[in-house]
Amino acid sequence: MNKRLVEEIIKQLSTSPDAVKKVIDCHGATLTFLFLKSMTDENLIVSGILKPIMDYNTKPNREDVKNKNVTLNFIKDQLLITASIENLKNKEEIIQTFFRNKLIIFSNLENSALAVDIEKYPIRVPTEPPTSPVVKGPREGFVEDIKTNLTLLRRRFSSKNFAFLELSVGKFTKTRVAIAYLDGIASKSIICSIKNKISKINIDGIVDSYYLINFLEEKKHSMFKQVGSSEKPDIVAAKMLEGRVAIVVDNSPIVLTVPFLYVEDVQSSNDYYTNYIYATFIRFVRLFGIFMSVIVPGFYLALRFYHYNIVPYKFLITIANATQTIPFTPLLEIIFILVLFQLLYEVSLRLPRYLGLATSIVGALILGDTGVKAGLISPPGVMIIALSMIAIYTVPDQADQLNLLRFVFLILGGGLGFFGIIAGSIFIISYLNSLENYSSPYFAPYTPYIKPDLKDAMFKNAILDMKTRPYSIKTKNRVRLK
Repeated sequence: MNKRLVEEIIKQLSTSPDAVKKVIDCHGATLTFLFLKSMTDENLIVSGILKPIMDYNTKPNREDVKNKNVTLNFIKDQLLITASIENLKNKEEIIQTFFRNKLIIFSNLENSALAVDIEKYPIRVPTEPPTSPVVKGPREGFVEDIKTNLTLLRRRFSSKNFAFLELSVGKFTKTRVAIAYLDGIASKSIICSIKNKISKINIDGIVDSYYLINFLEEKKHSMFKQVGSSEKPDIVAAKMLEGRVAIVVDNSPIVLTVPFLYVEDVQSSNDYYTNYIYATFIRFVRLFGIFMSVIVPGFYLALRFYHYNIVPYKFLITIANATQTIPFTPLLEIIFILVLFQLLYEVSLRLPRYLGLATSIVGALILGDTGVKAGLISPPGVMIIALSMIAIYTVPDQADQLNLLRFVFLILGGGLGFFGIIAGSIFIISYLNSLENYSSPYFAPYTPYIKPDLKDAMFKNAILDMKTRPYSIKTKNRVRLK
């Protein structure tokens, strides 16, 4: 590459103080090396790149090198021992590759360049993620490095069928995004749809995988989750075996999966590492937890306002005695307690771990107990909201939606009684039934009714019974066990 173009590229890199330039004369050619010292493996640069070139440069002028200029192809094929080397042709390609932490080699005799992979930066060791602990089963979790995450998936698929497409997203971040799938199982139409949606993204930067969720959703501006997510390779691998497609984003430990069905969040990785009968029982406990978290506060208000005649007399007297000194209406009291609990949760989440634990104890015990004794809140109200707050984390991946739905049903129960709760339930279920996610019905396999998929929905059958992949998801190969 001519000297003028090299100088022009170096000038563009002047805003990067960690950019390093090194020049070596080697058998008639002037070689220029450019790299970022902050994100590179210096040992590899010295031992794997500079040393072989310098050793060759100091050899006696043998017949095979006398009067012969060193070319970039000769350096690539004969001198460098590193595995990842690519040829670059134009200036923009060189600059983009340079900022992907590659070492660039120029020659004054050629109009191309070499890019050598010397990337090295601190990477978190794969450990069990805090969001998906298991009693039995794999404890590896994804990290913030895309190469490590793809390796964790590759380990689980020792076959040629594991494939991925790599894209770059973000004007300034140039974030690497990999679309991983199993060739021969995943539907090509789903893969193409995801690729097209990601390719069309025109944004300044992608910092985390959650930035992509809104672009991948088929129903825009919906409060309901439409894209699956996980921090565990075994979960993602299991979903890929069912025909789903994984989206791995650099700098994020969260891997996205599509299509997404609502029943996925009622399931847990623990279900597949324990007795299938017990797993079925636990899934119904989670379903009951969803009901408790969303409906119970509104149900309590409906009983207090409109349907107190169906409450047992002794229990009604107990509630009346506990709430007679409260200055707020039941609706305002429940909202006040709910906001108080939410504030304590947000504070404990953002404070340092040990300080957050102390704050939670102070808030829950001291403020709660003091509030009851002061007559601002009642014991039944505290108990109802506490039950709702605890139950919501039986399905932690649905916590955001359930929190919003709880407020909705709180207003409906307090304003319209049982009629409001029933009408709201019908509306929400009807809306969810209308959702479709990459040709997969959101509430499958119940609406529409898909009998073969019931083997791993709310009821979980033994693995010997699950001989086909879910019919809820478009796949090229249905048979998984013969």
